[in-house]
Amino acid sequence: MSEKHNHPKDEEHHDHDHCVESALQTAEALCLEQGQRLTKVRRRALELIWESHRPLGAYQLLAKLAEEGFNSAPPTVYRALDFLLNAGLIHKVESMNAYLGCAHADRAHKGYFLICDECHNVMEFDYQDIHSSLIDKAKKQGFELRAETIELTGLCAACKSAGEAAKKAAKDKS
Repeated sequence: MSEKHNHPKDEEHHDHDHCVESALQTAEALCLEQGQRLTKVRRRALELIWESHRPLGAYQLLAKLAEEGFNSAPPTVYRALDFLLNAGLIHKVESMNAYLGCAHADRAHKGYFLICDECHNVMEFDYQDIHSSLIDKAKKQGFELRAETIELTGLCAACKSAGEAAKKAAKDKS
């Protein structure tokens, strides 16, 4: 399992500044390597996505950028998001129509997500064996795989534990 995106219950043990700074350093290195520019709006969009530690929708991002005086036209935000996606710096969580910072932007991979139904925390995990198996199975069927999205929903450990504690407390009262 790879890096977990922040859970509200973990806030006091988490260094947001380190995450954001690390993501920006990776972005700058990748852009330099690819001969791309990390413009002010692209950079700020990436910062806002990482600062949220939750999937952030395009219009939420648009509103935050507009508050800060950036061009508030939707095409500006979508171009920045497309750039960040194509550079591998963020992932799109399809079921939420939102964007999440990539925990492993320094290497090409497919992002798979565990999404908590309760707190909406999203955890990215990277298992190449799953990807390889899907490619092999698709090829055996003569299918050309063009896109791949794996999002598993359920309860994260913290919410599961809180739910069990609440059930126990309710049982103890009766």
